[in-house]
Amino acid sequence: MKFNVYCDETLPDLFTTTKPIDKRLMIGSLWIEAESKESIKTHIKELRQKYNCWGEIKWTKVSPSQEAFYLDLIDLFFSFGMQMRFRCIGVDPKQVNWAYHGNDKELGFYKFYYFLLEKWILDFNEYSIFCDVKVNRDLSRLNTLRDFLDRVNLNAYIERVQALPSREVVLIQMTDFLLGAASSQINNITHKNSAKIAVIEHLEKHLGHTIQPTVKNEDKFNVFNIRLDGGW
Repeated sequence: MKFNVYCDETLPDLFTTTKPIDKRLMIGSLWIEAESKESIKTHIKELRQKYNCWGEIKWTKVSPSQEAFYLDLIDLFFSFGMQMRFRCIGVDPKQVNWAYHGNDKELGFYKFYYFLLEKWILDFNEYSIFCDVKVNRDLSRLNTLRDFLDRVNLNAYIERVQALPSREVVLIQMTDFLLGAASSQINNITHKNSAKIAVIEHLEKHLGHTIQPTVKNEDKFNVFNIRLDGGW
């Protein structure tokens, strides 16, 4: 079976700042069956038409005037069942031993991308992975990530790991939206924005629990707070 995976990150500056900030860098991924892609995009377009919301879908743009649109996006995510799944990881920069990564923070960042993706790469499937455009010092980062992911399971095939501008890819935008909600809860961010509060509550109602680190085999909305001292 073929899968498309759409990736984004939030709070990436936590890896470069020298200020002590008690937050986790979050990297998220939206996994869809490739044959469902056009159907999902059509449903999103229908919601755009219904609510006249044509701007970029982003967590930062969730507002009271667009609350109904974003609530329906949550419903859409769950309506596709296991044809559309989400996984994210949280990384505490204070726990990272940069010497282990050759003091190369860009390299360390993509190693965490690897940890995000490799657990859901399964035998006899084919994967195309799309990341939001990011300026890298080493232009080979995505090719290297693809090569390592392709080796993790000899019976799976990674067709590509490609950077695309999120403003042109609605499913990367959907990843940003879901990741923003997850990051808010994992990082204990308090919102005054009533629409963001409503979206988080609606998502948690679907899940049947608060957004928190999940068990390994949670397949719909998986949240992994990586522990660099081992464990889950």
